[in-house]
Amino acid sequence: MTEDEAQDWLRETLDVSRETLDKLDRYRTLVLEGAEEQNLIARSTFDVFWTRHIVDSAQLLPLAAEAAAGDWLDLGAGAGMPGIVVAILSDRPVHLVEERRGRVNFLNRVIEDLDLPNAQVFGCKVQALRHAPAAVISARAFAPLPKLFDLAHSFSTQKTVWLLPKGRSARDELANAQHNWQGTFHVKPSLTDSEAAILVATGVRKAARR
Repeated sequence: MTEDEAQDWLRETLDVSRETLDKLDRYRTLVLEGAEEQNLIARSTFDVFWTRHIVDSAQLLPLAAEAAAGDWLDLGAGAGMPGIVVAILSDRPVHLVEERRGRVNFLNRVIEDLDLPNAQVFGCKVQALRHAPAAVISARAFAPLPKLFDLAHSFSTQKTVWLLPKGRSARDELANAQHNWQGTFHVKPSLTDSEAAILVATGVRKAARR
């Protein structure tokens, strides 16, 4: 997928307006400027930002279409992928959890600059977070699946939709997690990386002891 094709996908699949594309482009500018001060994203992705970061995040939205109303909780938010992209492209309340102070300050600047009243940053470790169960939980390159479920299952119900971008280890991580966790799991191919996948999970719960 080229950068032009990424923007075409946003227009054609998500019906993204010119105004919203401009806001996404402003976000891109803020990330690239912020990357001069701290290591927000890999330098190798600067020239493929629309594909590697924006569409890579936006492809989660159709997978959340059946989620109940409620918050989208993005764990280990980093530079804001997918949380900021989701907040730009939807009206759902998005809560971004990030413990690194530099990232927290950056995310707050982005939210103010882009005027995103539906986005809020929680500057703490996930294990210190106090949060009601969310409708959607996402985590991009945050933690291996078993650890992620251990840290975050208290923020979920049986109806919560988990959207977890993973690399080539997706199926191995799922197999490891299923020793201790049950649920309905689907591994979806990523639109932006042939070696990556998105784990979609619902009904996540501790496995019964044998």
